[in-house]
Amino acid sequence: MTASAALLVAMTTPAGAFLFDVRPQAAPAPEPTMTRPAKPAGTTTASRDRGKEKEAEEEFAARAKGLLSVIISIDRQQLTLYSDGVPIAHSRASTGQPGHATPTGVFSIIQKDRWHRSNIYDSAPMFYMQRITWSGVAMHQGIVPNYPASHGCIRLPEAFAKQMWGITKLGVRVIIARSEVTPSAFAHGKLFMLKREPPAAEVRLEPVPSSVDVVKAAYGALNLDRLAGKREITASDAVKPGDPALDAMAYAMVKPRETPATSSEVVRSAYDQFDTAKPRRAKTLASNGVAEVRPLKAGPISVFISRKEGKLYVRKGFEPVFDTPVTFEQPEKPLGTHVYTALAVKDDNTTMRWDVVTMPGGAAPAKKPEKGVREYTGPASNATEALDRVNIPQDARDHISELMSPGASVIISDQGLGPETGKDTDFIVLTR
Repeated sequence: MTASAALLVAMTTPAGAFLFDVRPQAAPAPEPTMTRPAKPAGTTTASRDRGKEKEAEEEFAARAKGLLSVIISIDRQQLTLYSDGVPIAHSRASTGQPGHATPTGVFSIIQKDRWHRSNIYDSAPMFYMQRITWSGVAMHQGIVPNYPASHGCIRLPEAFAKQMWGITKLGVRVIIARSEVTPSAFAHGKLFMLKREPPAAEVRLEPVPSSVDVVKAAYGALNLDRLAGKREITASDAVKPGDPALDAMAYAMVKPRETPATSSEVVRSAYDQFDTAKPRRAKTLASNGVAEVRPLKAGPISVFISRKEGKLYVRKGFEPVFDTPVTFEQPEKPLGTHVYTALAVKDDNTTMRWDVVTMPGGAAPAKKPEKGVREYTGPASNATEALDRVNIPQDARDHISELMSPGASVIISDQGLGPETGKDTDFIVLTR
C-alpha cells in the first residue's frame, strides 16, 4: 500500500517538484475487541510481588506450627528460628558493638510492638520489635551490616523481622550465645513427668469454714445475745438481707481465741473488713495462717534451678508460683547452664519428649570455697551430669508434675536469679 501511494503521488506531482513535507502517518487504529484494557505500568508486577510475599508468609507460618524457639549466635551474626527443635529459618543479624555489647544468656519474648520507636535514641524506629529485657534489649527491624553495629539490640532485615513478628507469641524462648549452639533430643529419668489432673491453685489449703457458716455463726451469736438481754449494738446496727455488711461478714474469719467472740465483735470484725477492703472472695485473714488463694495464669511453667542460691524456682504466666531449697552432689563443681524444653507428650500420656541446649563454656564456681577446701578447676557438668547432681524434694517434684505441659522448661545454672528477672518476665539468666 505504501509503494502504491508513492507511485500515485509521483504520477500526480508536477515535474521537478520535490516533497519536503512528507511525514510518516500514524498506523490505523485496530478494530475494537472484547479484551480488558491494559493496567497501568507496574501494577502487574506489584500485584505479583504481593502474591509471592503472601505465599512466602503462608509457607513460613506452615513450617512454624510447633513449639518455637530462637537462638542467636554473636560470632556468626546469625539468628535461627526453631520449631519443635528443628531449624526452619535463618537470618542475618547485627548485635551490639563494642561498648554496647548484647548480653548472652537465656531470655524470652516479653513484649511485642509492631511500630515501636526508641525512647532512648531520639525515637529511632525499631519496627516489629520483640523485647527480651525491660532494660532495653530487643529483636527488631534495622540496618544489618555483616558485623555488630547496634547498641545492644538484635537487628534483623525488614522482611524477616516482619515474618517472625507475625508468628511468635509472648513467652517464646530466646537464647543468645557467643558461639553457635543447637538443640538436641534428650531423655533423663529425673526430668518431670505429666500428671493428668493439674491443681486449680498454686497452694493447697486445709478446709476452712465457708462464708455461710461464718454468717450463721454470727447470727446465732446475735440471737443468743438478744435472748439474754445483753445486746451491745442498737437495732439500727443489725444487718439485714441485702445489706453490704451481710456480704462483708461472709469474708470475716474469726481470729482463734480462748473464749468465744460476742456477736458485736463478730459483726464489728465484718464491718472492719468491709470498710478497709472491699469484698475479696479470694482472700482470708492472715491471722488465720491461711495463704491467699490465687488462680494460676495460663501458659507453660518454667523451672529454674540455681546452684548459687541453692533453690528451685517455678514461674507460670510470667509470675512466681513457688520456690524450694535443693541440694547438689559435688556442690563445689560447676553445673554449667542447660535449658531443657518439653516439646510434646508421648503416647503414654505421662512422659514428655525433651530437647536440651547447653550454653558454651564452663562456669566459675558459684561462691568462694570455704577455708581449707580446694577450689574446683575442672570443666562444668554436661546436661546429663547436671541433672544427676540435683536433689529435688519429692513434694516439689509432685507439684511440678501436676503443672507440666508441652512448652514447659527447666533451666539449670550456676547463676542466680538475674536482676532482669522480675515483673512480667520469665526467668532471665545472664551468662555474661
